[in-house]
Amino acid sequence: MWTWIQSVLFEESAMQALVVLSLIVAIGLGLGKWHFRGVSLGVTWVFFVGIIAGHFGLKIDHQMLVFAESFGLVLFVYELGLKVGPGFFSSFRKGGVLLNGLGLGLVLAGTLVAIALTYLLGIPMSDMVGILSGATTNTPALGAAQQALTQLGMSANGAALSCAVTYPLGVVGVILAFVLLRKAAVRPGDIHDGSHEDDNQTFIAAFSVQNPAIFGKSVKEVAMLVQPKFVISRLWRRGDVTIPGPETILQHDDRLLVVTTEKDLPSLTALFGSQEEKDWNTGSIDWNAIDSSLISRHIVVSKPELNGRRLGSLKLRNSYGINITRVVRSGVTLLASPSLILQLGDRLTVVGEQKSIEQVAKVVGNSTLTLKDPNMGAIFLGIVLGLLLGSVPIMIPGISVPVRLGLAGGPIIVGILIGRFGPQFHLVTYTTRSANLMLRGIGLSLFLGCLGLEAGERFLETILRADGMLWIAAGFIITILPVLVMTPVAMRWGKLDFGTACGVMSGAMANPMALNYANSTLPGDNPAVGYATVYPLAMFSRVVIAQLLVLIFS
Repeated sequence: MWTWIQSVLFEESAMQALVVLSLIVAIGLGLGKWHFRGVSLGVTWVFFVGIIAGHFGLKIDHQMLVFAESFGLVLFVYELGLKVGPGFFSSFRKGGVLLNGLGLGLVLAGTLVAIALTYLLGIPMSDMVGILSGATTNTPALGAAQQALTQLGMSANGAALSCAVTYPLGVVGVILAFVLLRKAAVRPGDIHDGSHEDDNQTFIAAFSVQNPAIFGKSVKEVAMLVQPKFVISRLWRRGDVTIPGPETILQHDDRLLVVTTEKDLPSLTALFGSQEEKDWNTGSIDWNAIDSSLISRHIVVSKPELNGRRLGSLKLRNSYGINITRVVRSGVTLLASPSLILQLGDRLTVVGEQKSIEQVAKVVGNSTLTLKDPNMGAIFLGIVLGLLLGSVPIMIPGISVPVRLGLAGGPIIVGILIGRFGPQFHLVTYTTRSANLMLRGIGLSLFLGCLGLEAGERFLETILRADGMLWIAAGFIITILPVLVMTPVAMRWGKLDFGTACGVMSGAMANPMALNYANSTLPGDNPAVGYATVYPLAMFSRVVIAQLLVLIFS
């Protein structure tokens, strides 16, 4: 019996690699459900279980280890890019320069702390670049530093080992900083889900037509008088309710139910004449009970041929006498303008008669069953494109070694681009939220399990050495000090909510585990959007900085 167990766990083979990694992931995720004083490290436990397994002699074939670690990282960052892609560029327009500035501020602060500790503690830069990479959980930066050291004829073993021993506290340090800041510096108003921050977020209001300048004009003519976009959902006139079209003539005392954005309310009030006081945005309104002849239903775009089509090109209003007022995409409610490009999985709010809405449902599909299967071809095509982008050498003046975006930078950039622009090229990128979370979880678990297994063999031995403890102390300072300083700066000076600030810090630290902690403890997708906004530039900067530190200070 024992011989059989030994052969399964210790004799290197494909099956043994699968068994070992599966055990590490299963045990780690099980421990991740444990909470202490309301705090859980979640999937980070997989990394620690991997270290313990490696320390007690468990190992797998090196090539299999490299493959599983690389594939896990690529899968995680690519799926993260797909998830945040639809809202990435709008968030960048609203504050991406600020977010990236704060992220680069964190990168610069950590680099300056590392340089200062090099002189204060007498640690060679060949080791410090490894400490900096581990403290910021940035393995691409470690790889770049190792390449630079090798080209200079220096040993890269110290950098790899110092990265391994500082990596665990690099993971925990950011999470610990978030916990401390949440207890000490975060006010109730600093935590929110960001549902009202998007410029496209819809707002419903009722208006009374009291402006003589628009009496007798059609809806189309009135819409041309102002810049804000709006959709008239219902028109009440002398007790009758209708769905207005572009040629509908507005009259004095018409009541209009309008879908627009909150920032455009003053302009539309001036246009129509008067806004009613009733709040139409509460969740308690029964839209089907407002009037007897019209109902409101949500239908889902599930036909692949509609992916990438403009809403206005379907001519649903003219053909079926209905009105589409809102489109829900990735949790964000968008105004249903004719120019809106549809994506598979969009949920349309349709107002009209029962029979007409049923016909529209047939046109767009309205089948959630067909959406449950992710388009695996598009996922792997995106991964290939991401890997190709990550392998492109980028020459930086003054640096002899070309810089590459690598396994992490290329896939997340391509994931963002495909998530945002893929439907315009009729590329089906839709995955359900559960499928996206599962793929991200599998990728992150594989990456952490392999990383821990790789570091575990010499982990304890290095810690017990005097320089090992010095490395750990230096790494912890590099991890926690910049985060404790820059997060309040981002919230008070940058006016960011706590979730976005956590995402920015996690992205600048290249720390997906800290992002996972923020996502699991804070509402909304603000941490993920902040992470994806700053990650590409911050990661690229750290890769360049790691090589510069070696070339300048070694």
